[in-house]
Amino acid sequence: MTAFSRVCETPPASPDKIQEYFSYKLRCETDPFDVNADLENGIDSFALIDVRGKEAYLNGHAAGAIHIDHNDMTEERMAEFPKDRLLVVYCWGPGCNGATKAAVKLSALGFSVKEMIGGITYWKEEGYPIISGVM
Repeated sequence: MTAFSRVCETPPASPDKIQEYFSYKLRCETDPFDVNADLENGIDSFALIDVRGKEAYLNGHAAGAIHIDHNDMTEERMAEFPKDRLLVVYCWGPGCNGATKAAVKLSALGFSVKEMIGGITYWKEEGYPIISGVM
């Protein structure tokens, strides 16, 4: 008698559907490794935006990030960014949905957006540069 498997209770999708799903997922997110690598290589095809509160940003943010609280993302506030520039947003980490909220708002305004998964938490864990006290 085979033991009940919680993993296999729901059968996996077909390989073509799995490939489609994960390919699409990568169109909506990036990670600290890729962002840091691009910044280190001088690639400026995106803007990195810390969407946490001002105090959190001042206490330490990813080098190269600018601050725009996700609650302040309006057409007027975002007018400085060309619509064809990719915006990469991040928040605290996996337990924070501020970056997800920002991505929804920005895409509704017509921007292409990717969420940096892991947020500032994973950025710090990787030992990437942190800047404090600067707006």
